[in-house]
Amino acid sequence: MSNFTHLNKKGNPKMVNVSDKKITKRTAIAKATMFLGKEVIAHFTNDELITKKGPVFQTAIIAGIQGVKKTSELIPMCHPLLINGVDIDINIIDTENIEVFCEVTITGKTGVEMEALTGVNITCLTIYDMCKSISQEMVIKEVKLLKKTGGKSDINN
Repeated sequence: MSNFTHLNKKGNPKMVNVSDKKITKRTAIAKATMFLGKEVIAHFTNDELITKKGPVFQTAIIAGIQGVKKTSELIPMCHPLLINGVDIDINIIDTENIEVFCEVTITGKTGVEMEALTGVNITCLTIYDMCKSISQEMVIKEVKLLKKTGGKSDINN
């Protein structure tokens, strides 16, 4: 059990103590791909769809940023963080699919991978919520961490 940092010697859950870690600049980029379908994407004009609930991508980006800031409230062992920056980008990649990227930056003692992953998920869920009156066949197909820098190890997937 010693390989799991969120378990104590008795195997019970714990929050990792980061007090002795160095403060460094840390970034994480996550990506989600989402199937919207031709029916939903056909409603977009200039890479945006305005519904009765408002502009879909702009609203989803704001929701994703909120999700990043609330990650520690959703995932029990995540530390509350003072986020330095969040950048969410949504691209229509073909007649049926989109990509969502979320980059999170912090200067701190712990990484922001979970925040970036939460950001893309909340962005996609908001798109689903705002477009479900058109189609409920949408699918969040893949969510993954693309890059992490800072801390003990860097990741580049």
